[in-house]
Amino acid sequence: MAKLQLTRNLAFFDIESTGVVPQRDRIVEIAVLMLRPDGTSQSNVRRLNPGIPIPPGATAIHGITDADVAECPHFADIADKLANYLSDCDFGGYNISGFDVPLLEAEFKRAGVDFSFADRKIVDVYNIFCKLYPRTLSAAYKFFCGKELEGAHGASADTDATLEVLLGQLDRHGELPGDVAGLAEFSDQTDPDAIDRTRRFKWSDGEAIVNFGKNAGRTLRDISESDPGFLRWIIRSDFPDDVKQIASDALIGKFPERK
Repeated sequence: MAKLQLTRNLAFFDIESTGVVPQRDRIVEIAVLMLRPDGTSQSNVRRLNPGIPIPPGATAIHGITDADVAECPHFADIADKLANYLSDCDFGGYNISGFDVPLLEAEFKRAGVDFSFADRKIVDVYNIFCKLYPRTLSAAYKFFCGKELEGAHGASADTDATLEVLLGQLDRHGELPGDVAGLAEFSDQTDPDAIDRTRRFKWSDGEAIVNFGKNAGRTLRDISESDPGFLRWIIRSDFPDDVKQIASDALIGKFPERK
């Protein structure tokens, strides 16, 4: 802590939610660790009733069910108190810039409470990690193999280096499986709620929803009735074939079914 210099409070926070779309999803748990310039700290955790069902995919990640939060307050019930608590501080967290920050802003807006991150400093530890340890093949080659990658971005050199990196990972991390099936499973980051490979459409409460753009969070069924032009735009634009097929089917009343 001696190397962390504070001039005002720094609030590290993390959010668990019903999903990953700030415009649609809700907070089910928020934790705040407040660090003060005088060296003291305070930690608070609060579960919240999101007011909407928690999808099984979200529960599989954070373990929180509808029953767990049934008797908890809604965000609007604590919004004023939370805004006051966070009124004079900067923020820190892991990968919060892209999701936690916009979701918290959206929750305050829905609750009718004026709150903005505009004048706050945000320390995103994930972004620091990525800058310190770049995720390029050259960086991985140097880290796992201890050598500079000659001829980077040449297909042959990159292919050879990738194999060496994998062997280096296996050598350094005994917890990694040695078989191809196990490695494929370990490296798979597929979203269980994704309908297509690029996650343009997702499952939410058994319904297919749009997961990007101005219509993020709206059901595909609703879009097909109220804004079919959006689906036609997808069909004629540069989207993957599976995305276009979903949009095309929706225009004729055919929707994905979760198996």
